[in-house]
Amino acid sequence: MALMPRLRELLRRPFSASTVGARRPTSAAQRRGDTVHEDALRAMLVDDPNDVRAFQALAEIVRRRAAEPPSYEDPLTAADEETVAQQRERAADLAVWSLAEELAGHPRGWYPLLELGRLSLHSDPDGAVRRLATAAERDPEGRALAEGLEILRDAAMPVEALGLGVGHWRAREHTPEVGRQLVLAALEADRLFEAKQHLASLDMYPDAETVAQIKADLRPVVEAYEAGDAAVTSSPSDADPRP
Repeated sequence: MALMPRLRELLRRPFSASTVGARRPTSAAQRRGDTVHEDALRAMLVDDPNDVRAFQALAEIVRRRAAEPPSYEDPLTAADEETVAQQRERAADLAVWSLAEELAGHPRGWYPLLELGRLSLHSDPDGAVRRLATAAERDPEGRALAEGLEILRDAAMPVEALGLGVGHWRAREHTPEVGRQLVLAALEADRLFEAKQHLASLDMYPDAETVAQIKADLRPVVEAYEAGDAAVTSSPSDADPRP
């Protein structure tokens, strides 16, 4: 089931989305550990909503909490194991969605928007692209744009990645990782000429050493594609640029 219909289904359940991921009563030791850790992570994200490690750690906590089985379940009305697993997965997805939505309200918060885009990509691709575009607009360094392009490429949407990148890339100011993602997206969209244009545009970035390394990674990929090996569209350093 696609995420958005699943979210709507969960929202019609007796519990409210505003309580998803809320702390539940548990053992004293677990309460102390999780509560202190969660409060620390939330404080970090209030200060910097784009702290990737803090967001991922907090998302893991709320996912785990949302997927916990109830303290008591009537064996006569209990669902089968597969249904229970699906329900827990849905609850965990909704918990992370709620967390990202809350943090995306911060005017500087671009990473939570990337997570919302990632979560909604298959069920609402147009909305997902809009969220990725907003994330790109909030990050003057281009990190959000680079990751947004990679998200679209991973979802086999290179044309959408090109549209997003061409509309937002500032080659002189943004991390050259944006250029890397655009070159690869152009090859995946079977647009060799555009790939070469984006490769040349990398020279506009002032850090010549960084650009030289990226171009050294990309040239063999472009040449392989030009020679007819269109399946080769990933460079050796096509890695997550996040810290």
